[in-house]
Amino acid sequence: MANIYYSDDLAAERLKRCYDIAPPRVRQYLQAEVNFVLDRVPPGDVVLDLGCGYGRVIPQLAKKAAFVVGIDTSLSSLKFGLSFLHGVRNSLLLKMDAGGMSFFDGSFDAVVCIQNGISAFQVDPFQLVSESIRVARENGIVLFSTYSEKFWRHRLEWFRLQAAEGLLGDIDEEKTGDGMIVCKDGFRATTFSPEQFLALTSKFYVDVNIVEVDESSLFCLIRKKRTFERK
Repeated sequence: MANIYYSDDLAAERLKRCYDIAPPRVRQYLQAEVNFVLDRVPPGDVVLDLGCGYGRVIPQLAKKAAFVVGIDTSLSSLKFGLSFLHGVRNSLLLKMDAGGMSFFDGSFDAVVCIQNGISAFQVDPFQLVSESIRVARENGIVLFSTYSEKFWRHRLEWFRLQAAEGLLGDIDEEKTGDGMIVCKDGFRATTFSPEQFLALTSKFYVDVNIVEVDESSLFCLIRKKRTFERK
C-alpha cells in the first residue's frame, strides 16, 4: 500500500504539501537529518538520493556535492521536481526502483536514504541495502535513517495532520502504536530498530554504526570496506 501512496496518491504537489504543513518540531527533525548527511559528505562527492520524490533535499546536497542523482518510482513527483530543481544544474532525476538499480558498481561516493525510506519504499530491505552498498564506491558511505522511538508523539501528530488534509487515510487509532502508524485504508508506516539494522548489514563487508540524531532519527551509517580490508 505504501508504494501506491508514494508513486500515485502521495506524490508531486501532494507530497510537497505534507512538508508544507509539518509542525515546527517536525521541520527541525527534517533539517537535522539533512544536516547530519551534509556533515558526512565531503565537497566534490557524487551523491545518490534514494526515493528523492520531487527533490526536496537535493538543493541542499547540491550546494556541497559535486553532483547529485535522485531516483524515485513516481513519474509525477519527478516531473514536478524538474521545476522545483530549476537552476540546480549539478543534479539529475531518474525514474528507477531502488531495489534494482541500473548503475555500475561503485558509481557513488555516498548513497543516502533518509526519512524512513527503508520502511516506506516497500522494497525488500535486504535487497535495498545490498543494492545501495553495491553502487557505493570502496570506502564510500551509505546512510539509512528511520524514526527514533523518542519522536513518536511528534511523528503521530504529523501523520494526523496529513490525514486531516486528505493526504493519507484516516488514522486507525486502535491499531496504531508501538512504532507503527496504521490508516483505515490499509496504509502502514513502520520503523527499524538498531537490532534490525545490524542484522540486515551483518553479511556485508562493511563497517556499521548506529547513531541517534536530534532525538528524532536513528541513522545506520555504513562504510563500504576497501578490497584489501576484506582479507
